[in-house]
This record gives sequence, C-alpha cells and structure tokens, in this order.
Amino acid sequence: MIIFHTDLDNTLIYSYKHDIGNEKRCVEIYQGREISFVTLKTWEALKTLKEKIIIVPTTTRTVEQYQRINFEMGKFPYALVCNGGVLLEHGEENQDWYEESYRLVEDCQREMEKSRYLLTDDTNRIFEVRNIRNLFVFTKSRNPVQTVAMLKHHLHTESLDVFHNGMKVYVVPKQLSKGMAVQRFRKKIQADRIISAGDSEFDISMLNCSDIAIAPQSLQESHQLSKNVIVMDSEQLFSESLLQYIAKKFQFYTSSVMTNKK
Repeated sequence: MIIFHTDLDNTLIYSYKHDIGNEKRCVEIYQGREISFVTLKTWEALKTLKEKIIIVPTTTRTVEQYQRINFEMGKFPYALVCNGGVLLEHGEENQDWYEESYRLVEDCQREMEKSRYLLTDDTNRIFEVRNIRNLFVFTKSRNPVQTVAMLKHHLHTESLDVFHNGMKVYVVPKQLSKGMAVQRFRKKIQADRIISAGDSEFDISMLNCSDIAIAPQSLQESHQLSKNVIVMDSEQLFSESLLQYIAKKFQFYTSSVMTNKK
C-alpha cells in the first residue's frame, strides 16, 4: 500500500495572490470570495493519482479551513489537519487520534499558555492569538523574525518549535510535528511505502521520515534536508512537477511489484 502525504498551500493549491496563469480552477471560497486555486494540469494529475494510491492531505490548516477546500473529485478518505493533531476519516474526526495527540503535547500546555500571554503583549502582533485545539499557538506579526526571537528567549524550546511562515508565527510542540503524524499514520494503516511533498519548514520532518519526499528548490536553499528528498526544478510550478514525478515513480513501483510476483 502506497500513501502519499501532501501539504496543501503552496504545494498543491495557491492563493489568489499567486500568479499560476489562467488555466486554473477555484478550490476554495471564503466569505463569498475565491481565494485558492489549482492549475488544470495539477487538478487532472491529482484526479488520476487519487484513483491509484491513497492521498492524505497533511496540513497545518484547522478542520474548518481544510473543509473549505473542494477539489470536486470526491473526498479523500483520510486527512491529517492541525499539523497532524487531528485525523479525519471520510470527513469525520477520529476522537482516539485527537486524544493521543493531546497526550503527546500535554506536558507543553504550560509553555504554550506562556507563549499566548507573550504574544498578546507583543507590539508586533497584528492578529488575534489563537490556541488551536490545545495543540499549538498561532498569530501574525508585522516583524515575525523579531517576534520569534522574543519567544525563543522566553520559552523552553527543548520541547517546542517556534518559527514563522511569512507573517504567521507558530508555537508548536515537537511531538506535534508532521513527521510524527506520518509515523503514527503509517503504523495505523500498515503502509508499505510513504511518499510526501511539502514546501515549508512545517514539512521538513515529514519529508525526512518518508521513503520518497519531494520539495521545491527554495526549501533546500533555506533548510537542511535529508538525502531522500528529491528537489524539483524551480522553472516548473511545484504542484505540477511533483505530481508528474510521483506518477512516474508509481508506474515504476507497480511494474516492479508485478515483476516480483511473477
């Protein structure tokens, strides 16, 4: 069984702020506005791949944010949201999974609460401070580098990751990494092979623990990636190049399996 764990934003789908050309279709509407898109090539490749392997969207989006996305190709059987802290099975939350996630981060609750107070008083903050399901803390900053430095100075970072993605600032327990979620899911589903794709710091742990991993050149330039990570050519849109690569890998893998069976 092959499982494909994929990040969503800037990996498969793109904000309306990102120019991906005119050959695209909307996959997310928020407050009456079209805000996220995929290219037609991406949509067609994803639809074909969905019929062959198990695709598991693996995202930091909340349940509500994830459920706004509609590829119009039927629901994915599984999704890992809230940075892997919540597992959706056919759209429904798996309560046992969430309870296990909470147990993994329970020792970090005091430090996360401390981060919430620090962020509330941060003069750089430009958004409300959100505690996402007691799993991680999130806000936005006009100076995210400065905000992250402030948090790292005051928090015990042995058990927490503090980083930013653009203006977004996160305080996330190390046990709630996407990599940890992928390993938990692999054990649950008894997967033979894990493929993953992602574009940001959130995705590195997932990429590094997969059998085959795919990342854009920009991530390699800014972070240390393991040897199993395949870096895509920056001249092609990441969503299109990664799906093209997986399609070729899948064809090779299934051909090898059939040969071995003979």
